Amino acid sequence: MSEDLATIDVPDAVRRYLRAHTAGDLPGAAATFTPDATVTDDGGTHQGISAITDWLGRTSTEYTYTTTLVGAEREGADRCTVTRHLEGDFPGGTVDLHYCFTLDQGLISRLDIAP
Repeated sequence: MSEDLATIDVPDAVRRYLRAHTAGDLPGAAATFTPDATVTDDGGTHQGISAITDWLGRTSTEYTYTTTLVGAEREGADRCTVTRHLEGDFPGGTVDLHYCFTLDQGLISRLDIAP
């Protein structure tokens, strides 16, 4: 992966999530979410830490891919969007994904991932 997460202006929980997810640290990634958080990705919705941990496990093993940070934008103190370019063995082979984060008291309460 060619991402320098230290240089982007995002909340700490988002930076910790991105680092943990990239490293395959599922407990570390899950720890950045509120207990009742919701993730929407690839047509599915996953609510609560257990469902999010299951989703993290599937997304980290289903396909092999690399990511490149395209950009990040803050939308206030509790919202930001991170855009990453993925290349791999998933259908289509390449995609730019927008990770739209909403935070509550310093943790991720909602994550919507879409092209």
